[in-house]
This record gives sequence, structure tokens and C-alpha cells, in this order.
Amino acid sequence: MSRSDSADLLASFQEHYDDLLRFLARRLGDVECAADVAQDAYLRLARLQPDLPIDEPRAFVFRVAGNLAIDHLRRVRRLASLHAEELEAADIHDPGSGPEDTLAAGQSLAQLDAALDQLPANARLALLLNRLEGLTHAQIAARLGVSESMVGKYIVQAMRHCRAWRRQRDSQ
Repeated sequence: MSRSDSADLLASFQEHYDDLLRFLARRLGDVECAADVAQDAYLRLARLQPDLPIDEPRAFVFRVAGNLAIDHLRRVRRLASLHAEELEAADIHDPGSGPEDTLAAGQSLAQLDAALDQLPANARLALLLNRLEGLTHAQIAARLGVSESMVGKYIVQAMRHCRAWRRQRDSQ
């Protein structure tokens, strides 16, 4: 594809933008997400190597945008599954404040502390930074020197471990 072909590809994108936006909105179920994916598609098309032969520019534009929409949906599903357990755990509240409840809470905290001691350092630290200090995944990732998705995995790992530990203690 020559430089004029690259320009033709971007011109095809602009010419069919309304159709592309409707196509993406149907796939994603959200016009704003569709506009974001369309913008990503434009940037991807603009960065293509000029020597790539493309016979059908419109079909190519729609294919690139469709693939990006699939990637977007996969990312959303993956993040939703990672955070489902976090949201479930966030729904915990203190129903009472009597002496028995205080004693039970102290015992529960001691058990939680013992469970946390068994975790790898990064998983324990990620959970504590998120739950106690309220740091975001991005802030924790910067502090630990890992990716944001790794922070999510650490938190899920820690939550699963703590739940398993609690189930084990409750069954004894």
C-alpha cells in the first residue's frame, strides 16, 4: 500500500464513520464506548505500515474496529470477574457493638491477621494498601513496581485465601 493508499484508508474511515459508529454501538451496547473504540481504530489505522496491501479499505476498517471492540469486551469481562470478589467483600458491615460482638470481632481480627501472615508479601501489601489506606490499583502498582492487573490478581488471591482460612476455622 502506498502513501496515497494509507490516506485512502483514513479517508474511507472518515467516509464510513457514521456506519462504523452504529456497528460498534450495536456490538458494545454503548455509544460512548463505541466512539472510544472508533478513535482507537483510527489511531491503529494511522500507524499501519505504508506497504501493507489492502484491497477493500471499508471492510478492513470495519475488521480493525470489530477486533478492537472484541478486545474491549474481553477486557471489561476480565476486569469485572477480577473485581466481583472485591465488591462482594466490600459489602461487609458491623451489625452490633455489644461486648460479645467486640470479643468476636477481636477474635476474627486475630484470625484474619494469622491468615494475612501466610500470604506472599506483595499480595498482603496490595490488600492492605487497598482496603486500609484506600489506594487505587494504579497507586499500588506504582508502589510495588508491578502492573495494575497484577495488583488486581494479588487482591483477589488475598481475598480468596482469607475466605478459605475463615471457612477452615469456622468448620473446626
